[in-house]
Amino acid sequence: MSLKNFGKAALIVAVVAACGKNRVQVTDNGLKYQIHEQSEGTRKGKVGDILTLHLTLMNNKDSVLRDTHKEGAPFQMLLQVPPFKGSYEEGLAMLGKGDSATFYVSADSLFTRAMQPLPPGVQKGSDIGIAVKVLNIQTEDEYKKQQAADFDKQKGIDAKVIDSYVAKNGLAGKGQKTQSGVYYIVTQPSSGPAPKAGEIVKVRYTGKLLNGTIFDSSEKSLNPQASGEPVQFPIGVGQVIPGWEEGVMKMHKGEKATLIIPSTLAYGSRANPKIPANSVLLFDIELLDIQKGQQPAMQPGMPQPSR
Repeated sequence: MSLKNFGKAALIVAVVAACGKNRVQVTDNGLKYQIHEQSEGTRKGKVGDILTLHLTLMNNKDSVLRDTHKEGAPFQMLLQVPPFKGSYEEGLAMLGKGDSATFYVSADSLFTRAMQPLPPGVQKGSDIGIAVKVLNIQTEDEYKKQQAADFDKQKGIDAKVIDSYVAKNGLAGKGQKTQSGVYYIVTQPSSGPAPKAGEIVKVRYTGKLLNGTIFDSSEKSLNPQASGEPVQFPIGVGQVIPGWEEGVMKMHKGEKATLIIPSTLAYGSRANPKIPANSVLLFDIELLDIQKGQQPAMQPGMPQPSR
């Protein structure tokens, strides 16, 4: 083949490949999808891999239901065997790092099988559009090693942030830092007993970012969605974030304290509309009571574990 003809052939191949992109296709199992970007020869996701991706959910009128780009952190998931025909997990296994696509999945199958009601704006019998951009694909071991490295790095960053906040706000010498990095300041001392693991504690609390923004509170005056009643939970059994476990177990009944908690002992790299990723958090807590007895149900709004 002459160089001239080879150039024509290469052009035809490129045009055909380009035409395949953004065209709605259907797998044998009924998954409808569009490929937007796809590189040849990249490692594809396998069942058991951890995928890091940006994800946008849209209803059948293209209204956005969720967009991780706006949440400040990508979505991470364990790639599982597709739970139903036409599931988007099948499509994710087609993609490699850097690839992007949109999958169209039955809303009934997606939410009914997850035992969740259809969200507002989603009609029964319609499809959900799931646009994804794959940022990384890792085995479980690779993921754990990266998590450990990221944790150590963030722990150092958080320590500097807390030290700076303490110095700037004249708190040096007024509290103590635990070995894991929680800064603990008693604002109203008490000689009452301290809680033990498994006991039920009753507290009032307010959570703030270091800039003073309140993101949660048990007080109705500060959080209209709160009941205004103290919250109860078992301490020392993993039902709240690690910074709370450590800080509240140092408190005494009747005591008030401020806890400054590193992100690594709070919500880590997870983000939501109220708490940016890797945020150091401040909690004002009053320990009202300590009881033995049956474990209460977890109450909405409580600072639950990040895992």
